[in-house]
Amino acid sequence: MKKSILILLAFASQITFAQLSADSIKAIIKQEVANKRSKSIVVGIIDKNGRQIYSEGVLSDKNPALPDGNTVYEIGSITKVFTSLLLADMSLKHEVNLNDPISKYLPKNVKTPTRNGKEITLSNLSTHRSTFPRFPYNVDPKNLDQPYADYNVKRLYEYVSDFKPSFEIDSKWQYSNVAYGVLGEILTSVSHKKNYETFVEDVICKPLKMKSTVITFTPEIKKRAAIGHSEYGEPVDFIDLGAIEAGGGFRSTANDLLTFAAANLGFIKSDIYPAMELTHLQQAKKDGNRGYVTLGWTLYNDDGKNIIFKDGGTPGYRTFLGIDKKNGFAVVVLSNSNNGVTDIGNHIIDSSSKITPYKYPWKLLDSLRRTINQSGVDEGINLYKKLKISKEPDLYFNENQLNYLGYELRKANRLNDAIKIFEMNVSEYPNSTLPYENLGEIYKRNNNKKKAIECFRKAQELEPENPRWKFLLDKLTK
Repeated sequence: MKKSILILLAFASQITFAQLSADSIKAIIKQEVANKRSKSIVVGIIDKNGRQIYSEGVLSDKNPALPDGNTVYEIGSITKVFTSLLLADMSLKHEVNLNDPISKYLPKNVKTPTRNGKEITLSNLSTHRSTFPRFPYNVDPKNLDQPYADYNVKRLYEYVSDFKPSFEIDSKWQYSNVAYGVLGEILTSVSHKKNYETFVEDVICKPLKMKSTVITFTPEIKKRAAIGHSEYGEPVDFIDLGAIEAGGGFRSTANDLLTFAAANLGFIKSDIYPAMELTHLQQAKKDGNRGYVTLGWTLYNDDGKNIIFKDGGTPGYRTFLGIDKKNGFAVVVLSNSNNGVTDIGNHIIDSSSKITPYKYPWKLLDSLRRTINQSGVDEGINLYKKLKISKEPDLYFNENQLNYLGYELRKANRLNDAIKIFEMNVSEYPNSTLPYENLGEIYKRNNNKKKAIECFRKAQELEPENPRWKFLLDKLTK
């Protein structure tokens, strides 16, 4: 009898809060995995009556196990919600003030960016109104597949010292992992914690018993991790974000994130709840019609709604965490492929928001890879030319098809083959900087400094406002 009551409660909660039935959610994720949006998708829903977990797909091609609520995924920029929660908690404890300028906390040898006498504040960092860009330009990694693994605090602060805002501080929204890297370093320093990860664990994870939410894997947690995959389904390594890990370095599970959501809804009593409430408050308008920004979240409060959400992405994962404060429920969507799931999350939390069915666009890449592996790179190039003339409707010709093919060949240490593909991409898309950057990077690592310089100079001609090209050229020409 008790089991029947629980089933009825779960069914009622789906109708009242989640708007979609269990069958509808299962059908959505089953179809999207079949469409090759992702190797796996896990959906979690929680309301005052409990939680439900739905999953579809496999952990990887080599491990066909079905994921569950305890499967670990990289959560990318959902990490920013944790970082902003630390800021809110410290502000309520009067350890920092949201409007404090960052110069108050930066080392004395770091020059603080200003524009027309105005400084960047802690709040500006959290709300993406600092003028910092998405990523820093002074990156020259030893490993191209882990571009930020050796990006340390010294380099981050060198970037901050050299940075010059291109528009007024606090005048508009511009998404920034740099800002969150700086914010994480400042807050960790003020707290006197060992490191950022320890700080999050002590304030958020341990009190809420989120035992699988980490940056640093234990053997047991790593064993439960779904393998990440590229947009086209190839396995990728776990990410290491170095000094900008406060913008996207955490891993977690559906169950842990549902617990975090429950605490944000007040279902779980927590000392950090007042700070959570502070992070939910509207701070400023986002660009276009994309809602408002809070400390860490996006807020939709038009038409009587009160929904906050954050999505995230790394090279092998995409994620979504949304909370409907008005109706008292939350949705988590975790995926182990680099194709977005935000539309799925938004549809589950608000059925008027539409899902765009995924259509696999990588048939061209697959065909070229197969031919190159069987007959060599020259035959692959010949096939590309023939297919381009054929104009088959399900073949998509763009620079990313060749870029990703070049990446695969480089990772396989087939450098000469990779160079041929990148050179063809430059000839196919001569007005795009990405092919020149990729070709320049591989020339640089193949000890062809002259050709690397030519590539970066061409990229600089196409995009003179981007300081990355000067940074790379200075390193090559000194």
